[in-house]
Amino acid sequence: METYIKPPRTGMEAFELMPEGTFCQLINDVLIMSPAPTPNHQSISGIIYEEISGFVRSQKLGKAFFSPIDVYLNDKNVFQPDIVFVAKDRLEIIDWKKGIMGAPDLVIEVLSKGNEKYDLNEKRIAYEVSGVKEYWVVDPETKWCEGFILEEVAYKSLGERYGQLTLQIISLTVSF
Repeated sequence: METYIKPPRTGMEAFELMPEGTFCQLINDVLIMSPAPTPNHQSISGIIYEEISGFVRSQKLGKAFFSPIDVYLNDKNVFQPDIVFVAKDRLEIIDWKKGIMGAPDLVIEVLSKGNEKYDLNEKRIAYEVSGVKEYWVVDPETKWCEGFILEEVAYKSLGERYGQLTLQIISLTVSF
């Protein structure tokens, strides 16, 4: 007897069929595939992550993660941000077998060629609506970055900078 497997009916069902480690995100219920990051992207991400991770560990502030890690914001948006921080009083949103189930406290996206529009638009809006308290975007080529802090229900710009993040949520400045 033949076994019939039902095809996925939603973006989330299709996303959940992807093998672990697939560079795939669900953005507004659409699967978006992307190639592996460039060495420049990884170098900048690594510098920023090392600074944040070391500080978070030494101060016992919570947990920091680097990509790929799935962040489930809702049933239509599952992102793989480059760097994520979850405060110690919210660690229950971490499902150690699946990913982060809800809005992290801090998200940093390092732009990749072809994906800039998602990080600057759709993902920024989804992070804002979901309640991510602080969001930064970094261009690895120019070292331009801009941060946003959630004030009530909307992001307020923390300003544009070059080669330096001033993270409000953990009181840390990172140069890269």
